[in-house]
Amino acid sequence: MQLGVLVLTLVLFASLAPADAQSTGKAPKVGYLGGPNEPPEGSPRRDALMRGLHDLGYIPGQNISVDARSWATGDQLMQLVREFVRLRYDAIFVVPPIAAMAAKQVTKEIPIVCASCGDPVENGLAASLARPGGNVTGLASLSAELIGKRVELLKELLSGVPRVAVFVFPANPGTPPTLRALDAAGRALGVEMQRIEIRGTGDFANAFRSAAAGGAGAVVLQDDPLNVAARTQIAELALKHRLPVFSGVPELAEAGALIAYAPDRLDMIRRAAGYIDKILKGAKPADLPFEQATRLDLVVNLKTAKALGLTIPQSFLLRAHRVIE
Repeated sequence: MQLGVLVLTLVLFASLAPADAQSTGKAPKVGYLGGPNEPPEGSPRRDALMRGLHDLGYIPGQNISVDARSWATGDQLMQLVREFVRLRYDAIFVVPPIAAMAAKQVTKEIPIVCASCGDPVENGLAASLARPGGNVTGLASLSAELIGKRVELLKELLSGVPRVAVFVFPANPGTPPTLRALDAAGRALGVEMQRIEIRGTGDFANAFRSAAAGGAGAVVLQDDPLNVAARTQIAELALKHRLPVFSGVPELAEAGALIAYAPDRLDMIRRAAGYIDKILKGAKPADLPFEQATRLDLVVNLKTAKALGLTIPQSFLLRAHRVIE
């Protein structure tokens, strides 16, 4: 009888051992911080990361653990990073540069992989693209370079617009280079730029009122995670004030913005899984060069164009990667 109890005890202990080993850190642990208010489950961005990891042989619950957390404010973001550090996660995965900067403030030791890091040299996350030199690496979206292209697309579609409202985010590390790129594009194309600051999602209503009152013929949005969080509100306000919106976030075009022109961030997130793989196998972020976006998508919301009374030339639509009707 005692022998039977002993055998049963050993069997139960053996069955619990893998789970216990994972909880004590034998399986690599990765903390995931996407955009603000991004749901931990059912998020296309998180799903893209998990697909990338799966392609590299990682299976959650077996040989990796991914802890996805959501944040809405800078304070919450910092608290989550501190928790990841306290739990001694093996890597921290972030999407926007503002999350990478928060993580870097908290830890200089834990590797940070940033999937859409703007210009990491300009915002102080890396010494150079080729040799980051710190604990942050990943993919550079170089957003400031692309915002000038959005102004070109705007001018192509709305040639008679003399003034454009630009919504900028002072807390975003990419704001200074973005403003320089916008000023250069405005001078080159003869478009006057009306700068309007956005400090939170509650500012969009006043921003659109100011843009309309100031005679702007369209709105250009700086890339910022708040745009995704407020995409439905932005689309509704744009239609209310009859202002076409040009964005760098495809989710905004899906919600109702007129144009989105941006890197394919889901592809970037999937590719960034390769950095996690290399780091878990012993590579140092300081030695892993930043990659750049290889796919740029042009999304046109034809439904919005019709609602605004705009005609999009067929030649323009043929260049689009996706047309929303």
